[in-house]
Formats: sequence, C-alpha cells, structure tokens
Amino acid sequence: MDKRHSIDAGFDSTLARLYSSAKGSRELVAKARGVLIFPSVINAGFGVGGQYGEGSLRVGGRTVGYYSTATGSIGWQIGAQSRAIVFLFMTEDALNRFRVSEGWSVGGDASVAVLKVGANGEVDTSTASSQVDAFLLTNSGLMVGATLDGTKVTRLKSL
Repeated sequence: MDKRHSIDAGFDSTLARLYSSAKGSRELVAKARGVLIFPSVINAGFGVGGQYGEGSLRVGGRTVGYYSTATGSIGWQIGAQSRAIVFLFMTEDALNRFRVSEGWSVGGDASVAVLKVGANGEVDTSTASSQVDAFLLTNSGLMVGATLDGTKVTRLKSL
C-alpha cells in the first residue's frame, strides 16, 4: 500500500471514530468547507519532546493535498503516545488562507477552537469558532482540555 493510500485509509477510520465518539460531529463535518485529518500524530519525548504526523485535506469529499504537522515542546515528558487531529475549516476564507500558505500555524495564522463533548454526549457548539474548529482523538475517545497552539502544518510536496 502506498503512502497516500495509507493516509487516506487513516482519514476514513479517524472520521468513523469521531462520528461514534461525538454526537453532532457528523453534522459539523458536513458543514465544513474542508476537512484536514492527521490520523496518527506521534507525541514522543524524553525531557525535550515533539510530535509529528501526516494527513490529508479533503474538499467536497475529494483529497486535494497531503500535509505534515509538527510541534516541539520543552518540559518534563517521557514516553510516546499517538492521537488523531481533525481540523474543520468552517468558512471558504479560512480554507483558502490555509491552502495558499507555505506554512500554517495554530495561534499564529489561525485561531482554532478545540471542540469538546458536553455532559449529554453531544458536541458543545458553544466552543465552536466561525473559522476553524478541531477535535483531538485518542484511542479511548475525544481528548478534553488540550490545546493545539504552536502546531505547525506544512504541505507535503513529495506526495
């Protein structure tokens, strides 16, 4: 299986996990102008750490590009873990600014609202932004209380 096919398969399985983890997420994804998913972002470190993953952007259900994400961090950490990141570009303007950028960073180029699930098991839309929303998923479900500030996304020109 080539790398693009592997990333696209991960996109599909991550979306299915999101739909089963968060009621209301399917409707939110349907409203998005573009969906960028990193199915497996590995976070590792021993003292100084970082994370890296590869994903794809779909617009209108079609893959239009492949991207990498990376973040460095300083602080006490040890071990490795994996999570999935789902970005929803809710406006055409936000999607276009992302697509024309050489490198895009959360907090720098865009404000991103990390969504959470309320007590009723549904997506808490009060935390949704008008531009870019995101979900963080671990193997056990939706991650809460996490931030994506400093996360950098770059187009993979080799794919």
